[in-house]
Parts: sequence; structure tokens; C-alpha cells
Amino acid sequence: MRIEAITSPQNQKIKTLLELQEKSKARRREGLFVVEGLRELMHCINSGYQVHTVFICPDILPEDALQEVDSAISAGGYRCNFFSIPRNIYEKVAYRGGTEGVIAELICKSHSLEDLRLAANPLVVVLESVEKPGNLGAVLRSADAAGVDAVIVCDPLTDMYNPNLIRSSIGGIFTVPTAVASSEDTIRWLKDRGIKIYTAQLQDSEWYYDTDMSKGTAIVMGTEATGLTDIWRNAADAHIRIPMLGRLDSLNVSVSAAILMYEAVRQRNTH
Repeated sequence: MRIEAITSPQNQKIKTLLELQEKSKARRREGLFVVEGLRELMHCINSGYQVHTVFICPDILPEDALQEVDSAISAGGYRCNFFSIPRNIYEKVAYRGGTEGVIAELICKSHSLEDLRLAANPLVVVLESVEKPGNLGAVLRSADAAGVDAVIVCDPLTDMYNPNLIRSSIGGIFTVPTAVASSEDTIRWLKDRGIKIYTAQLQDSEWYYDTDMSKGTAIVMGTEATGLTDIWRNAADAHIRIPMLGRLDSLNVSVSAAILMYEAVRQRNTH
């Protein structure tokens, strides 16, 4: 492992790193995204992502942690560039505190439907036009905990490597198989595989716990503001809803998704 030193915040590599953090256009152009922190970086490496560049702050990152990163990268059969940066530059580029002195640029994946590999009787979560990266990240975090086979994002209004999404998912974006596709293609893909489509909606719906989720199931969620579009309502095998006993008419989409995921888990563990 060869480590080069960067001492100026005006270095072009630092400028590129900041641009990748801040602009989705730069991430698409370069085909790279940024991960901050040892835990998130190891999730990436263990999930098959290829590391392009690693920036370390020797004043913060312990030597044994650096060796762990280098060993994991080497085990993947490739090499990457390592750069050391002083604490003042690290504090400039770090998105949050307490990230253990390591920031990395990684190569983006395609996230196509064809890349997904499903188990028998899969559990899939579909999100249509979820605007907020934090909500998508929270859904991915719950999906990891519930052992969901895949999360599909339809007509997304955010990119899959938004730093807020990565942080809020605490690595779920790397551990949960994820695809991005149009609603039309996703509906066709689900029906071709015999996966039942259950749309979460208040109108013309039945209680979620009265719906059989023990077989191949896709739970489909829309935006909090407008819900699902008609293409999903018309394609559904059933419309399901969560009881609302208070004065407000909706839950946060990530909370609703978690409730429905764990109902599927409950049913599958009692059949």
C-alpha cells in the first residue's frame, strides 16, 4: 500500500471529492460516489463495491483500521489510490463528525432489475417517486433488518448515492439489493415472476393484517403528499391500509413501510 500526501485544500483531488459529495451531476459524470466512515466503507467493500480512492487522516484513523481497509480491498483482487490528508483538510471535506478519519470514492453500480436475484417467495418493497433521501434511507435500513429481498425505486426524484440517503440508511443502500426502474417495467417484472402487488392506500382497501403476505409479495408505497399513481392502483392484486386512529391521516412513508414489512415477516414465521 502506497500512500501519497495531500497538503493543500486547493488540490484538484480535494475539489473533486467535494464536488462528488455535493452534486448528483458530478456523481453521474464521474461514475463515482463518496462514503464516509469505516463502518460504511466496509459495508461497501463487503457488498462488492469497488473502491476508487481512499483519503485518510492519520491523526484520526488508527493504523489497524487502515490495515483492515487495505486487506479488504486486496481480498477483492484490485488496488486503489490512497492519500493522506491533515486534520484541517479532513474537517473541511468530512460531511459529519466522528467518521473515524476515512473518506472514500467508490464506483457506482447500475441498479437494474436484471441484476436482482430473488429467493423463493420473495418479499419486495417498491417506492414510487419518494422525494426525500432520508425517507428512502430509512426504508432501506428497515428493509435490511427485515431481510427484504429487494427494494425497487420507481421514477426516483433523488439519486441512489445522495450522501443523505447513504447516511440515513447506515449502509442499507449497500446491503439491500436495490434497483431503479420505471413503474411500467417494474409492474411487468413483478407479474412475470408471479409476485403479488399490494398497494398501500387509504381508499378501497382492506386491513394489512388480513392480507396474505406469506407468498411472493411486493409492498408498494407512494409519496406522503399524493400517494400512488393510478398505474399502481390498477395493477394491484389488493389494496391495503394501516389503521389510523388519531386525527392525522398519514404516517411517514418509512414508518408505514416498516409496519408492512414486519407483518410479512410475522406471517412467514407463523406459516
